[in-house]
Amino acid sequence: MANKKKGVIGILTGGGDVPGLNPAIRAVTIRALREGYEVIGLRRGWAGIMELIRDKNADNSNNYQVLTEEVVNRAARTGGTFLHTSRTNPSRVKPDSIPPHLQDKYKAEVNDLTPEVLKNLDFLGIDYLIPIGGDDTLSYAVRLYQEGVKIVALPKTMDNDVTGTDYCIGFSTCVTRTIQMANSLRTVAGSHERLLVLEVFGRYAGFTSMLPTMAGAANRCVIPEYQFDIERLAELLVYDRNHNPSKYAVVLVSEGAMIAGEQMVFQDRTTDAYGHAKLGGIGDVVSARLQELTPKFNQGKPIHVLNQKLGYLVRCGDPDAIDSIVPMAYGNLALDLILKRTHGRLVVLKNGRYDNMPVDVVTSAKKFVNVKRFYNTERLRPQYESFEMNPLFIMTSE
Repeated sequence: MANKKKGVIGILTGGGDVPGLNPAIRAVTIRALREGYEVIGLRRGWAGIMELIRDKNADNSNNYQVLTEEVVNRAARTGGTFLHTSRTNPSRVKPDSIPPHLQDKYKAEVNDLTPEVLKNLDFLGIDYLIPIGGDDTLSYAVRLYQEGVKIVALPKTMDNDVTGTDYCIGFSTCVTRTIQMANSLRTVAGSHERLLVLEVFGRYAGFTSMLPTMAGAANRCVIPEYQFDIERLAELLVYDRNHNPSKYAVVLVSEGAMIAGEQMVFQDRTTDAYGHAKLGGIGDVVSARLQELTPKFNQGKPIHVLNQKLGYLVRCGDPDAIDSIVPMAYGNLALDLILKRTHGRLVVLKNGRYDNMPVDVVTSAKKFVNVKRFYNTERLRPQYESFEMNPLFIMTSE
């Protein structure tokens, strides 16, 4: 441990929770402390630093905590994030989300509290900031970088849709859980000779349904990147079921998938701080339509449908092996950059190798499944010609 403190590193987790966040926090903290830095954990994503009161006598325990080896070691093997998280966007804050001590100052319909965030970072003496999040959380990190904050970012999202990296923390555990639960639910589908519809998270990218299907968890999958023909899906699933000795078939449905000519299905009309409506319910729609259509392809006889939304089950619990190892590597890579006094970077995996990219790559484009290369629109399932020299998760590179 250095005799003189080199500086202060802040770390936060934003957006949805995933397994692998606590190992990342631990990796950053252990290495930083041993290199002579102090580490401050900002609580509840961007909300913690936005709501902080710049008064040494104020109780800011809900906004940040000083991290120690004891604290991070205790949480390292568990899922979720002990620093907590939120979907806060400090650049677009509605009146009912303005911190009480700032309500006299900000009264617009939408308020940019970035000036307060910058002052609060200075108040805590943070020299480098390590945000861990998806494209929403990291898009605000880009804003702070443009304002002069020294950012080194880590990509996290079970959807695996952050541009610039092949891998985001949480994705492998999501795929693992999806395969496990699909295999478990087969016993029910097989016992009753039914079709099994499983709706999975993924927002506007289909990786969370494509990879499990490729691994054999489902016969078919429908993804946001391609509007599918519901009659074609019914025809394929009836064929799959009738050619299966156990008389069942499985389809994975991405929450953002759309039936051709119809609208995307949302849970309600509300939006989060980044303007995203909450997706969900397409599995119910697909199940009902399949129930109606199966007689057409099954000699007039209906086939009953089991419908299960996997939801938060794929993002809960402990991380798998990859989501224990990659966050450790990402955290150490972040410290390597800081020790070189390099910032404005996103730690990434590209073609199986660790690297880093300019952090503003996350706002440069959207990351989707390449339908032409990887999705067979006639068979409604993944397609691939060769695995040779492809990255670990095949279709997640750009």
